[in-house]
Amino acid sequence: MFGRKKKAANAANQNTRQELKKSGAPEKQSQLSIIKDAYKLIKRDNPKSLIWCLIAFILVMVFGIIIGNNLGHPIYFGILAFPLSVLVAFYMFSRFANTAAFKSIEGQMGAGASVLMSIRRGVVTTPAVNVTRAQDMVHRASSKAGIILIGEGGYAVKALLLDERRKMERFVPGVPITEVLVGNSQGQIPLKKLQKHVKKLPKKLNTAQLREVRAR
Repeated sequence: MFGRKKKAANAANQNTRQELKKSGAPEKQSQLSIIKDAYKLIKRDNPKSLIWCLIAFILVMVFGIIIGNNLGHPIYFGILAFPLSVLVAFYMFSRFANTAAFKSIEGQMGAGASVLMSIRRGVVTTPAVNVTRAQDMVHRASSKAGIILIGEGGYAVKALLLDERRKMERFVPGVPITEVLVGNSQGQIPLKKLQKHVKKLPKKLNTAQLREVRAR
């Protein structure tokens, strides 16, 4: 009986990992495709955000032309203001797109893993190293901060984190282990702040030590 349960749990873990890897490793997109996808996200989440981007562009342009007019060079300052206007509008567009992207995946299975796997340098994430049938799960990441265990789900996730910590203490003794709970309750890290939180963890391993940890 216990053998069948263990096999079922292992099968569920394997299937979940495969689903997360498929969703977490999309094909390489062109910059134009990325901008189009971001536009669709913003339009679906908050269409008024696009109006604010346009207003920001116009305000910077007008401000530049007014300064140029007062100095006797409206065209010259208008040309100078154009790239700055584009930069300001695109910055706002990126911020709105970032917010919309987090909203689109919040509450979905493995959202925390998706966020961590988008970190390009310094953090290597293995999704769904421990999963329950209720879809509570733990992801494992390694960085110069040590081993980072990220839990998503309900109350059962704390037991999963403890179980995974014990495993890590056996396999990589002496390596710092940090536990992070994803969520909006007290003591948890909101999904939109997860990436920044992980990046800001104090560095405790050098490059050689981190390489050895990952090899294990």
